[in-house]
Parts: sequence; structure tokens; C-alpha cells
Amino acid sequence: MKQILTILFFAVSCQQCSSQTSSNSKTKKMETTDKKSPVYSSTDTSKVNLTDEEWKKMLPQDVYNIARMKGTERPWTSKYENFYDKGTYYCAACGNPLFKSDTKFDAGCGWPSFYEPISKGSIIYTPDNTLGMNRTETQCGRCKAHLGHVFNDGPPPTGLRFCINGVVLDFAKAKEAEKNYKEKKEEKPEQ
Repeated sequence: MKQILTILFFAVSCQQCSSQTSSNSKTKKMETTDKKSPVYSSTDTSKVNLTDEEWKKMLPQDVYNIARMKGTERPWTSKYENFYDKGTYYCAACGNPLFKSDTKFDAGCGWPSFYEPISKGSIIYTPDNTLGMNRTETQCGRCKAHLGHVFNDGPPPTGLRFCINGVVLDFAKAKEAEKNYKEKKEEKPEQ
């Protein structure tokens, strides 16, 4: 009997491990059910105000470290650094649309760079004087997740370079992104 229970326990453990591996290798969709965060939505525009402890419970450690603790990923390590598919980039913490792919450019700085956010309210700008530097931090306009920084050395038409940590970005290809963006516009037209 003990031997049978041991075999069953081992089989169940292997099955759970294999299902985790296969689900992690699949492309993530923009649906809330695929996210650990119950506030994740590409269409909800309501502000998200959670404690750091609540965020820590729902975000993957790497996303939490950057989004909530204002960390920085190592340069040239982002999966989005040399990624040029057409679509929309979203906040990995809450799903807020941040940038369209046609505003992405190769800045050579080691992080995904964009010259314009998707809308005026998608990004919040705050002064950042850490490390003896005078910079402007960019945060998600919905959940205030730390995204990166914005600099005045970007290309036309804006002259801006949004230098963003790829860990805090999600991406949806153009067809799915367009559908999500249209749904958002129908829910609440821009004023």
C-alpha cells in the first residue's frame, strides 16, 4: 500500500511539473485568467491602488522587483530589445496599454525604447534624482508601476526616448491588440 501511494504521489508531482512547464512555454494571451494579477485588464481604465504586499503576492518576482521596487533589468537582456512584431505593449502588472509597436526604435541603449506613449494618460512622469542623476521616471498611468525613464534624445516627431524595462511589458500582436484597443475606446471614449 505504501508503495502504491508513493507511486501515485510521484505521478501526480510529475504531471503538475509537466503542466507548469508546458503552460509557461505557451504564448501568453491578454486575458485576465492567464495573469496572476486579478486587476490585469487591457480595457479597464480604473486606477489600481494596492499595497506593496498585495502586489508581491500577485506578481512574478522579476516583475515585482522592477514595477514596485523600482529596479532595473540588465541591459540587452529583454526579450523585447530586438523584437519588432506589430502590436501593442501593455503594463505587465495591470494590463494598461502603453505603447504601439510602430513607436518602437533601436536606441542602442540596451532596453526597449519608444518615442511616444499610446495616450497622454497611459504614462505618469515623476522626478527621479536617485544615484546623483536628474532624470524623469515613467510609471504606468493606471497602477503606477515603475517602467523606466524618459529622455530628450529620441527621434522625431517627439524627440523623446522612453527607455523601458522589458520585464514590465507584455505584448499582443496587432489583431489581438487592435481588438482590445477598440473595446477600450467603446467603453470610455477619450475626452
